[in-house]
Amino acid sequence: MSKYVKALITDDLRKRLDGVSDLLLVDVIGLENNQNVILRKQLREKDIRLLVVKNSLAHRATEGTVLAPAFEGIEGTCAVVWGGEDIVSLAKEIMKLADDKAFEPFSPKGGVMDGKALSADQVKAVSKWPSRTEQLSLLVGQILNPGATLSAQLLGPGRQLASQIKQTGEGDES
Repeated sequence: MSKYVKALITDDLRKRLDGVSDLLLVDVIGLENNQNVILRKQLREKDIRLLVVKNSLAHRATEGTVLAPAFEGIEGTCAVVWGGEDIVSLAKEIMKLADDKAFEPFSPKGGVMDGKALSADQVKAVSKWPSRTEQLSLLVGQILNPGATLSAQLLGPGRQLASQIKQTGEGDES
């Protein structure tokens, strides 16, 4: 491959990864063509992009960015995966596909999160964290819980009084 072609590929990869702060590396070698098409379709439906790229070109394209630690010391073939709602949902989807027997050789190899390199085991650990949506729902529940408790404490005595008045009123009718 000529230097000119390498420079073009590097520039294209740099443009594609512009604005990306978290990504994962996966191994897709060994997937049959039909499995690869199905895999890419499933990832596209979740707004996740997969790109097979030469390690040296990826390393060159990410030099000086927060993505550079992902490509330091990486060996063998790999594909770059990025997108989704956040890094946790991306890791969850990758681990779900890695556990699927239909995509047998597919497996995580590492990645980068907040400028720090991740190993395959760390990707698996990240996939068990709550996603952004789950974290927001937990936060909203914690914010609303004291108000709900206060409301129940304020309304409780009034309900008891209303119940006693109702029972007294029913007792007079008989």
